[in-house]
Amino acid sequence: MITYEQIKQNDAIRTYIQKADESLAALGYTEHSFAHVTKVAENVKYILETLGYSQHEVELGMIAAYLHDIGNLVNRSEHSQSGAVMAFRILDRMDLPAEDIATVVTAIGNHDEGTGVPVNSIAAALILADKSDVRRSRVRNQDKKTFDIHDRVNYSVEKSILKINQEHSLIKLKLSVDTHYGSVMDYFEIFLERMILCRKAAEKLGLQFKLMINEQSLI
Repeated sequence: MITYEQIKQNDAIRTYIQKADESLAALGYTEHSFAHVTKVAENVKYILETLGYSQHEVELGMIAAYLHDIGNLVNRSEHSQSGAVMAFRILDRMDLPAEDIATVVTAIGNHDEGTGVPVNSIAAALILADKSDVRRSRVRNQDKKTFDIHDRVNYSVEKSILKINQEHSLIKLKLSVDTHYGSVMDYFEIFLERMILCRKAAEKLGLQFKLMINEQSLI
């Protein structure tokens, strides 16, 4: 079994993640580098462990999370599909069993809104973990006067918490938003499709999805 830690330490993978993020920086996107993929992996671990999935499934989920955005190296457009193909080649060369490769590739290929579908539990956990990573530190632009709507929304989020209740019936995304930089309407303008996908992902895991902004329940 290839472990998440081995994936993290692989020099080629680290290069792909770094170069993919450099391309997104050139296009004006928020941070998609090691901070993002590590946070997504940690949230996948939290979701799957909390819901009682096996350690093997948790490991595969974290591997998928760490690799999920490498397709941005090819192009931002359809990066989930190109990333899945890249992950297949990487993991096949590392001799990961075919069944495990299939699980990881499926999750990566289905993580993005527009084309993604939570077809299995790993894919569902990855969707929730990825789409909940909204935070001020992802904004690269230091000039607040030139913020676009993505900068404003991410910068406005002072705190983001993904939490499953004790009954394992509800997963809640709680955001603390500074409305000086971005409004709740701004958030929905760019993230509504993502939140709908999160609701579908939660349902795949047997959960209800709830979004709360500044203690107000919105979904």
